[in-house]
Formats: sequence, structure tokens, C-alpha cells
Amino acid sequence: MNSTDFFAPILDRTRLIARVAINRQRGKKIVLTNGCFDFFHVGHIRYLAGAKALGDYLIVAVNSDDQVRKLKGANRPLIPERERAEIVSAIRFVDYVTIFPEPTVEELIRALRPDFHAKGTDYTIETVPERAVVAECGGKVMIVGDPKNHSSTELLNKVGS
Repeated sequence: MNSTDFFAPILDRTRLIARVAINRQRGKKIVLTNGCFDFFHVGHIRYLAGAKALGDYLIVAVNSDDQVRKLKGANRPLIPERERAEIVSAIRFVDYVTIFPEPTVEELIRALRPDFHAKGTDYTIETVPERAVVAECGGKVMIVGDPKNHSSTELLNKVGS
């Protein structure tokens, strides 16, 4: 057994869809969450723990490098997408990880049709951009994690000061 045996699988979309179908046939609840996860902090851990508590399988979709640059600026990401996915995959309550290249996670929601789509406390159910797609696919949006008082950008600004 090598160290990668302890990590959650990092899957492309086709393989992930197949795994979700198998787990759904077994009656398992699927949870999807997403984020950049560029500078990992305790807020991320609490967010992922809250998401996992919603169901049986937690899928974490990691924004691609191109999308992180568009969201966070030219100097980001600090860590390449594959390494960010590997870091997330090492969290014990994460079951699957995928990298998504689209500007939003809507296409992935349509492909996976999760029972729950978890977002952090910087959102309300009414402000989640994907809420209509989640509802269209028969899922439910849930807000999880601790209050949004952790920020990768703020931590990086402190380091740079």
C-alpha cells in the first residue's frame, strides 16, 4: 500500500458520473461542493466537514487554474490545480475530487444531479448562483461551515504585509 491509497480519487467527469450512478443505485446520498482551495485554511476544513455531514458521498469540485485567475486575479492560483485537488483529496471526509474548467459549477450539477449542493456561509440560499439549476435537477442547496471569517485572500495579504 502506498500513500496515495489514503487519498480520495481525483476523477475526470466521465468516471465521476459513473461512480455517482453506482452509489445512487445503492441508495446513497450525493453531496457536491466546489471552490478554489488555493490557500487552504481551517474555514475550508469546517466547510467540507459540514458538507460531508449532509450525505454519504462528498464530491469536491476544484476550480481550474484558468478560472481561479479569472476569479482571484493574475497572481493566483498559488498552487496548480492538480496539487490543489490532491490536497483536498487528502481530507478524510472527501470521497471524490474533480477539477472543473467552466466558470460555474452548473454543468457539473446537471451531469451529477447531487442530492445536496453545499455552499459556504458567505452565501445565503437565496444568493447561491446555482440554486435554480440545483432545484431543476431535484437537489437542495444547503449552507454549511462556520461564519465566513477566514479568507485565503486576507491571509495572503497578511503574509505580504
